Amino acid sequence: MLEGVLVDLVPYGSRFTEQDHRWENNESVFWSGAGERNFVSKAQIEAEHKRRSESTQRRTGMSFGVLTKDGTPIGHFGYNWISAHNRFADLGASIGEPAYWGGGYGTDALLLLIDYSFRMLDLRKVWLSTTTLNARVLRQMEKVGFKQEGLLRQTALMDGVWADEPIYGMFCEEWPGYTVMVERLGLAAKAKTNADSV
Repeated sequence: MLEGVLVDLVPYGSRFTEQDHRWENNESVFWSGAGERNFVSKAQIEAEHKRRSESTQRRTGMSFGVLTKDGTPIGHFGYNWISAHNRFADLGASIGEPAYWGGGYGTDALLLLIDYSFRMLDLRKVWLSTTTLNARVLRQMEKVGFKQEGLLRQTALMDGVWADEPIYGMFCEEWPGYTVMVERLGLAAKAKTNADSV
């Protein structure tokens, strides 16, 4: 488990796979899937889980579940693929619960993943992409220290509008560390309210 200020990254087990059907059919997939609007049945989700568990192909990706401090599963962050030889990874991220957008939860999860990448996996570089219509993630990339390295023009059709796909990267030597970034960004544990205890 990777312990953060607002969230923890934990193995992507059943408490998360039980949410996959809802997450794959809500607004979150539009943003993480570059404009996709899915209708995926529970049977399709279960078949995909079974296919992955039975696959003998070498997998280079890895997913973590994002868990709030009160134990609520809210999404997944991880590696789409890792190149061990070149020591870099393509990151993937999605907060599947829209109620948690904009509250720092995704930023905390991303900081944990970056720190794990450099400190524990000894990667030299991580990268990810989004779309030019995803203003929330564009702001996040800048504030956590990613640099834009490229732009794939008009790769995502999002509600009838073609969007570009900026590609962001970060090298190990550009990463100041999790604790420094938490302080720099002012991330702090959420105070409990009376409503939380009801």
